[in-house]
Amino acid sequence: MSLVARYLEEAGLPTVIVGSARDVVEHCGVPRFVFTDFPLGNPCGHPYRRDMQRAVVAQALDLLERATAPRTVVTAPFAWKDDPGWRERYGRVDPTERARLEEAGRERRERQARAAELKKS
Repeated sequence: MSLVARYLEEAGLPTVIVGSARDVVEHCGVPRFVFTDFPLGNPCGHPYRRDMQRAVVAQALDLLERATAPRTVVTAPFAWKDDPGWRERYGRVDPTERARLEEAGRERRERQARAAELKKS
């Protein structure tokens, strides 16, 4: 999205990125960025927390209107479910689940390969 934002900006369309991968987004050099310290896939907050989601979107719209310098970054004032330890657990695979997950992945890849073969014929 960061590269798309840069392309749109070059075409004269102002953009704001809302996201969590601060290092990646800042490296790409987007003009305006609302950083949310949430797990990937949840840029506007907790599922079903419309109040939080609206506040993040409002912050993004405010940044779009008020940013005066390139590469402006603001940080949303929210925490992920008041759980400072979420980062250590995020994406961690329990060793007792490893074999089951590997098998599920193998089955999914086989199904995808069969579906791709059916499309070819």
